[in-house]
Amino acid sequence: MPGAIAVGGAIANPATGVAPTLLARGTYDSFKVMGYPDGAGLFKAEAKQPIDVVVRRHEYAVGGNTGWHAHPYPVFITVIAGTLTFYERDDPTCTGIVVTAGHGYVDSGRGHIGVNASGAPATDISVIMAPVGAVFRQELSVPGPHCGF
Repeated sequence: MPGAIAVGGAIANPATGVAPTLLARGTYDSFKVMGYPDGAGLFKAEAKQPIDVVVRRHEYAVGGNTGWHAHPYPVFITVIAGTLTFYERDDPTCTGIVVTAGHGYVDSGRGHIGVNASGAPATDISVIMAPVGAVFRQELSVPGPHCGF
């Protein structure tokens, strides 16, 4: 299987053609916030215990991908250049979610892969939440149960 490697008896799917840069990691005390600006809709967020917020920049080469992976909590991903396609691990149709520069994708944390199939370089900024001091990315076995890659 191209791009796959064996790790401890399991098959792992590492990122290929993606250069991550850690921009910041900070610990936040527990919080419960809500905002409802006029006409803008409702937003709620809650952390019952302290959490870390990790901010990373990812530079994608043409054809690059993140490998199948999961996060402990949801992740907010903003594409700032180019176009990326995200596939959810639990989507039985394996339908890509195409995100262009200036738009975002919310990863559930259950598992996904980001792919640059656009033919041009792409960049995103990810805001990742994780337990304090814990890992914020877990490699998943491949292929995803519904996608053949």
